[in-house]
Amino acid sequence: MPADIVPARITDLHQVLRDHSRYWGERDLRALHQPFLVHEFSATCLVARAADGIRGYVLGCVTPDGTGYVHLAATRDDARGTGLGRRLYEAFARAARGQGAVRLKAITSVGNEGSVAFHRSLGFAVRVEEDDNGPGRPRVVFTRDLEP
Repeated sequence: MPADIVPARITDLHQVLRDHSRYWGERDLRALHQPFLVHEFSATCLVARAADGIRGYVLGCVTPDGTGYVHLAATRDDARGTGLGRRLYEAFARAARGQGAVRLKAITSVGNEGSVAFHRSLGFAVRVEEDDNGPGRPRVVFTRDLEP
């Protein structure tokens, strides 16, 4: 069943929150799914919509310094391993470039090896920033330049 990658609507965000565990398992990241992201950054908040619902999504924005920042990206449990995550990142990169982005950035928690492997497969540089989330609270930071 094909999924079209399109700008997110607020109703899509509500569906994602209803099905939260299908994207994030036991990790409760609902508080990070802020409606203002969809309202204010609609060009860079994308969903993979199919007849059976939202298969995946990316919520992000472009910063004033030209960074396309991926705040959240996830695929539903039954869509993993299909290339959908890669397609979502490619669509986000196109949207961010259209808004003047020259690089991409994302972060994750230390120990999230799945995210590290995924971002490496997309060509991101990976580094640990020791105090990124406060003193003694490291994060893994992913960066990649965008092609012009």
